[in-house]
Amino acid sequence: MGKTAAFFDIDGTLYRDSLMIEHFKKLIKYDIIDQKDWYSNVRDTFMDWDKRQGNYDDYLLEVSELYVRSIIGLDTTCINFTSDQVIKLKADRVYKYTRSRIDWHLAQGHIVIFISGSPNFLVEKMAKKYNATDFCGSEYIFENDVFTGNLVPMWDSESKNTSINNFTKKYDIDLANSYAYGDTNGDFNMLRRVGKPIAINPTKELLKMINLNGNMKNKTKIIVERKDLVYSLVPSVEIVDI
Repeated sequence: MGKTAAFFDIDGTLYRDSLMIEHFKKLIKYDIIDQKDWYSNVRDTFMDWDKRQGNYDDYLLEVSELYVRSIIGLDTTCINFTSDQVIKLKADRVYKYTRSRIDWHLAQGHIVIFISGSPNFLVEKMAKKYNATDFCGSEYIFENDVFTGNLVPMWDSESKNTSINNFTKKYDIDLANSYAYGDTNGDFNMLRRVGKPIAINPTKELLKMINLNGNMKNKTKIIVERKDLVYSLVPSVEIVDI
């Protein structure tokens, strides 16, 4: 029998927002990039999502594209300084349930792996803070210590599926006895692959995917954390379109 692992998405699952967006804000704060790009390009999409009139995935994809364009040419010294500031000032802003589950898995001797669409240089620092065994984020390509604008994304379901395969071979993981934690459609394959999937504050799109898949519907635990309460729900939650 292989080892037991716990796979964690970060943005929206552990961290209560997006590490990439927090890094974007720090780059603006320190006048490294111009805030007018934010207001002229993604502010309307953000406002639609903030008023619950838009889709969070659409907002995040639009911000991701702008973020990549904005940091082309930045060197690793600048990236590392602002990344350290994100972790120092924001990394404790996590869900209580998820943090407690990480501690529980580590206490059981399980392999804890962070898989995130945020940049690898942020995911690495977050993994170190929470004592994760290993990690994988979107790989941003640097040449001569300067970001080229090229990257290998890790925010889609297929990329995370490939990452699961690599980690399974690396650590001899028994997926049937393993856990996965996620919140969006990009995490669906990660949840589908393990015997004990947990959807945390799932998006409507992810919840629909779970309910459409008979096996997933029967085995997935739904967790909702609001204010100081954590709710554990049955998988067949009614989805109401407003």
